[in-house]
Amino acid sequence: MTLVDEAKRVAAEFDYPTEDVQKGVKEFIRQMDEGLQKDGATMSQIPTYVTAVPNGTEKGLYMAVDLGGTNFRVCSVQLHGNSTFSLTQSKVAVPHELMVAKTSHELFSFLAKQIEAFLKTHHEEHYHSHIRRRKTMSREEGFRDEEIFNLGFTFSFPVQQNGINKGTLIRWTKGFDIADTVGQDVCALLQAEIDALRLPVKVAALVNDTVGTLMARSYTSPGKTGTLLGAIFGTGTNGAYVEKLDKVAKLSKDSDHDRSTGEMIINTEWGSFDNELSVLPNTQYDIALDAESVNPGIQMFEKRVSGMFLGEILRRAILHLIRDKKVCLFSDENSSMNDVHSTTNVAENSGLYKQWGLDTSFLSIAHGDNSQGLRITRQTLDRDYGVSAASAEDAEAVRVIASAIGKRAARLAAVAVGAIIISTGRLHTASSVATAKDKEGVDPPTGSGKTGVSEDDIIDIGVDGSLVEFYPNFEDYVREALREIPEIGEEGERRVRIGIAKDGSGVGAALIALVAGKVDKPE
Repeated sequence: MTLVDEAKRVAAEFDYPTEDVQKGVKEFIRQMDEGLQKDGATMSQIPTYVTAVPNGTEKGLYMAVDLGGTNFRVCSVQLHGNSTFSLTQSKVAVPHELMVAKTSHELFSFLAKQIEAFLKTHHEEHYHSHIRRRKTMSREEGFRDEEIFNLGFTFSFPVQQNGINKGTLIRWTKGFDIADTVGQDVCALLQAEIDALRLPVKVAALVNDTVGTLMARSYTSPGKTGTLLGAIFGTGTNGAYVEKLDKVAKLSKDSDHDRSTGEMIINTEWGSFDNELSVLPNTQYDIALDAESVNPGIQMFEKRVSGMFLGEILRRAILHLIRDKKVCLFSDENSSMNDVHSTTNVAENSGLYKQWGLDTSFLSIAHGDNSQGLRITRQTLDRDYGVSAASAEDAEAVRVIASAIGKRAARLAAVAVGAIIISTGRLHTASSVATAKDKEGVDPPTGSGKTGVSEDDIIDIGVDGSLVEFYPNFEDYVREALREIPEIGEEGERRVRIGIAKDGSGVGAALIALVAGKVDKPE
């Protein structure tokens, strides 16, 4: 067997055929339904209490803050009402001592002070007018509604959400550890510190960034169709979609939410789909990656789809060939065996020998390399991974495997997208996604790239993340798999419009604050 033949044998382990795609869709729908019925299901299907998506005609000035890790971002978003917006933002590092503070007050007062500084800098007239007003009013009077900024709070930690702007912290992650915050309502904690500074700001919504992606796409998408699904295919993967309220059986009858639209956005947390591995593909490389991960046995869908893991899968497959003495990957008997007339060598400290040592961006480089003799792939192997004098055959072997791993990820992504399209019944109805109001006078071209599909029949999907943006042919592979699902087929796939949605934690959060409307302050 030639080296490339051996690589093709390994690549074949990542095949995900039509039959498996179809089985995956059926199981995905089953686990979606299970998650809507009860808590504790494999797929969490978390109600977000957001009951409408924007349509591009909304206007106004809204705020968003994002505590996603070691940085805190403050934004204001001016919506122009024609599917466009202007964004102003600032970002500050959260001091380590506040990440492990003794009390919630220390962290949340810091966050409120950043909001105050942002208002002073970027909305000086609004800020000073409220300063003048508060000098002449009692604390009980408060501000008039038109003076108050509605704010969307993206809080990227595990939270039990109980309302549009109510959510208790389950646990800290990402290096934060403030014991007295656990079990408390994070929106109320932030609001208390905002009120202590007497700022004209109301925490109107607690935001998940995937839900924000859906909202941002629905505002900026062309045409009058509301967006059905927002999906992240980046370092991690997740999706949020519009569901009929009467299907969300686990939602308490007396829970505090708007019922007027008959719909609610659901945060699927689909990274945990099929943790039992009843339908997901499972190679020796997947098994080894999972066993040595920090969370064995969970997030099994994410471990086959998201950018955090694809590079590690490829690294393990490459290492398997390097260690197979019958296969000559990155090894030559002498320099005449190599088209660059030099013996290939892998440095001892190469990332290929270290867990997480191969970045997923390398898959995009290898798969998309059209240079003569795969020069770009070979240069990257030399510069970034200590593989000197790799041959054209070496590079082709790596490319074959990288392409197979990326294609499998895209076909698995199609399982999630296809299942949601089928489960929501959108193929059999005209556009029915609840929007904040009718999209009067906004009717630009569909932008779907498909001819002969009326705007009413478009199924709009917003996506974000490095894989879908930078991995060559990712969307083409997703569409190919969608056509193989009998309930969708070629006709259904033509109706699907996929578009990039940016900044779910900023623009999306501001839009959720808009949709939240006249919600009461969190107490």
